Amino acid sequence: MSAGAGLRPRHVTVDGRRVRHRVDGDGPPVVLLHGIGRSLRDFTEQHELLASRFQVHSVDLPGFGGSLPMAEPCTLPALGRFVGRYLDTVGVDQPAHLVGNSLGGAVAMQVAAAEPDRVASLALVNSAGFGQEVTLALRLLTLRPLGRLLLRPSRAAARRVERTLFHDPSFATDERIAYALELAGQPYTARVMLETCRHLGTFRGVRPQWRDELLARVAERHVPTLIVWGDRDLILPAAHLDAARARLPKARTHLFTDCGHLPQVERAEEFHRMLVDFWATETRPATGGRAATVAATD
Repeated sequence: MSAGAGLRPRHVTVDGRRVRHRVDGDGPPVVLLHGIGRSLRDFTEQHELLASRFQVHSVDLPGFGGSLPMAEPCTLPALGRFVGRYLDTVGVDQPAHLVGNSLGGAVAMQVAAAEPDRVASLALVNSAGFGQEVTLALRLLTLRPLGRLLLRPSRAAARRVERTLFHDPSFATDERIAYALELAGQPYTARVMLETCRHLGTFRGVRPQWRDELLARVAERHVPTLIVWGDRDLILPAAHLDAARARLPKARTHLFTDCGHLPQVERAEEFHRMLVDFWATETRPATGGRAATVAATD
């Protein structure tokens, strides 16, 4: 059993709203940010591997998983501000390593663009923001009223989503499918999903306006950046990694072979080694600041 196994998530109040998170370990702060419609469980393997050397924060973004929606609409700038307020709430006052998968990658870049002093490094995992192409399933959610109909919870839909995320079907376990169905049944899930999808894209794909502006701002910040992709990603195609290399030429990049949308799960050990090596060789350890104090309730 891994070191963090058996430790259940807790809740903390951010801007008057309940947020589910998990915090373990001591050391430089790390924040793990999941993708659209997902939860902190997508980073369980990395959370437990990293907690022996870092203070690791896995967070359910507002309106996803066990976190209540924000009072404002779920837009990329709002999600970026949420991360900053979360860090304030839990007492992290030194730059943190941000690791974001899919939507979480775009959120991490938003934080780096708006509040670069908060960010020690970026690790972008099959990240949104580098291209227009996105799976048809997400594009259909932007259409009214079809989007809401497609989000009606069903075990068949949950199974289809889980199988789409992984190249190796053995990762789409019955437990993962059951949990995806549980999340889909939350009263706020459909609204927040539709709100987020329609902010970020249209039926044609991911909007270019926010992508171009965000990437230009991130490039100006010179934040140490690692970008990885799975070559069999069915959500955001691996060709986006070429666009990432062009837009952020100083970033370290890697393509995982025979891997889908969640390399941090499907290639957990390899991803972990790459991440720790990146932090050791291309970033400076965070210094200063008080030790983070996490005030949370069960």
